[in-house]
Amino acid sequence: MANLVLYRKYRPKTFSEIIGQEHIVQTLKNAILSGMISHAYLFSGPRGSGKTTIARLLAKAVNCENRQTWEPCNKCSSCLDINQGRALDLIEIDAASHRGIDEIRELRNGIRFIPTKQKYKVFIVDESHQLTKEAANALLKTLEEPPSHAIFILATTEIHKMIPTIISRCQRFDFRRLTVPEIIKKLKWISGKEKVKIEKAALELIALNSDGSLRDAEGFLDQVLTFSGILGKEKEIRAEDIKNLLGLVEINLVQNFVDFICQKKSSEAINFLNEIIDQGSDLQEFTKALINYLRQTLIFKMAGSGNTQNPVISGLTKEEFQKLQRQADNFKETELRQILKLFLEAKNKMRFSPIPQLPLELAIIEVLKKEEE
Repeated sequence: MANLVLYRKYRPKTFSEIIGQEHIVQTLKNAILSGMISHAYLFSGPRGSGKTTIARLLAKAVNCENRQTWEPCNKCSSCLDINQGRALDLIEIDAASHRGIDEIRELRNGIRFIPTKQKYKVFIVDESHQLTKEAANALLKTLEEPPSHAIFILATTEIHKMIPTIISRCQRFDFRRLTVPEIIKKLKWISGKEKVKIEKAALELIALNSDGSLRDAEGFLDQVLTFSGILGKEKEIRAEDIKNLLGLVEINLVQNFVDFICQKKSSEAINFLNEIIDQGSDLQEFTKALINYLRQTLIFKMAGSGNTQNPVISGLTKEEFQKLQRQADNFKETELRQILKLFLEAKNKMRFSPIPQLPLELAIIEVLKKEEE
């Protein structure tokens, strides 16, 4: 039997294991304790923030046979069925691939029947914003007059695409993007469980490149453990391993490039860009790393030299941070904002350019032209 990927292997089985989203967990705990369970919930937020995980925990808690507090016992037959993915009364629908009226009609027909084993039938509709207009209207009718044994949990990453009438019939919970320290905490815990040594700088790199998604971070860690071949061995995973395995751009390349911008050397900056492309650097990854570094520089500039503990400005060595400080001194805050805007526009144009680096080259020229003015 194949090993489970990390995000499934270490998916929280109780509310106390949830990282972040404390405001949501506390509200759900109160609802479970008081017995005030709603018939419909709407979980909105970025991918990898825990929407489906908390939806399953809620389904498990309301159906737990031996629950003493708000936590599911994880020992009764109901909890075990949900943990092992065989609960007949927990129906999960991926609206990205089952978005039509026929699927919703089938769901409505299934709702009429009482649960086969558990107290509630729980329907989790993932990516619910992708339902067609007809399917959404059919679901709306069900939400207006739901049977007492049914609970709906709609999850979406794009709340603005949901029809207002569905939103108004649900209890809405807005999930936030996880912070770097929160992600590092979970990755450190997983590494301990897997008996793998990994340095803090390596965990920071994974967290910084996960874009606030715990699932992505766990996927990166899984990739690192798989390709390094050192799972369970007495060897420490270092930041260099992460950079090589995940194809991350070296920070010194970005800092050298920014040096040319500081020195107003447009031709040297363009030549440097083409050299690193010829040497095999991924242009998209380089641009992403450049934008992230300029963002860190802008935040440092805005916060002032006294604020060195900002979580946004993490993942840098002492020497790299000192260089960021020196480079920040070369720019005004307004200049950094303008530079960031130009490079963001260039990144969006790169996908459609016949010469991928051309938008970035034009942005370099535009940046230095505006500085000269």
